[in-house]
Amino acid sequence: MQRYKTEFIEFLVRSDVLTFGDFVTKSGRQTPYFINTGKYRTGRQLAKLGRFYASALIEYFGREFDNLYGPAYKGIPLAVTASIALSEEHDYDVSVSYNRKEAKDHGEKGALIGHRYEGAERVVIIEDVITAGTSVRESMELLSCQGSGQVVGVIVSVDRMERGEGDLSAVQEIGRKFDLAVYSIVNVKEIIDHLHNRAIDGKVYIDDATKEKMEEYLRQYGV
Repeated sequence: MQRYKTEFIEFLVRSDVLTFGDFVTKSGRQTPYFINTGKYRTGRQLAKLGRFYASALIEYFGREFDNLYGPAYKGIPLAVTASIALSEEHDYDVSVSYNRKEAKDHGEKGALIGHRYEGAERVVIIEDVITAGTSVRESMELLSCQGSGQVVGVIVSVDRMERGEGDLSAVQEIGRKFDLAVYSIVNVKEIIDHLHNRAIDGKVYIDDATKEKMEEYLRQYGV
């Protein structure tokens, strides 16, 4: 596993974004772990997060993209911090666009803020996680209406590797439906592999019992 991936996993637990216990997902599934990207709350955390996204973007897309699109609300700071990291860490300057929840009918009218599409852009949608894929579907519809160029892919922080509406994972469903490359910085199996019985700052987050719960969850809901 690449170093930035292992560092990202440890960053997730140190930021209290990845937690373990008994939770219920939006879909009603009882899960032994939860990812809450709303816990990123400092400038230093956001700066580091942007560097992780930038590393993954360069690994998976090279320089074959021109624009980052961040769906409101959580995608907005992700697109901004990733674009800053691309510029500062990789000397690659890309444009950023994001949407309003409600289109503005005065001043700078419309649903988009930031870069206004001209039709030739290669766009990557940047998200936190994909559960049912609803946000990506909405983004694809909006981008099509706004005359963007080609959406070349989607990148998320963590792939939970769970079934979506059918036998495929939500990530696989989105990739197949829109013919997109969908990547994650890490997936849940990589998280298990790296954290199992490994102490981070003196604490083991995934012991044998937690590992068994996570693997049982994947056996029940995974792909």
